[in-house]
Amino acid sequence: MATKEKTKTFDAVKMMRDIRDKISEETQNMTLEQLKKYIADRLKNSNLKTVGR
Repeated sequence: MATKEKTKTFDAVKMMRDIRDKISEETQNMTLEQLKKYIADRLKNSNLKTVGR
């Protein structure tokens, strides 16, 4: 039985690394309070909800 070659059209690992690097760059010099505000603002502007609240 021969296997078929599949080409990736989407690389989830690369996407996650790119997102993580972008966030790290944006937040690298923030204080804890600034980081909390950054996260709160990002959550407010999305449809996501925090867990446990």
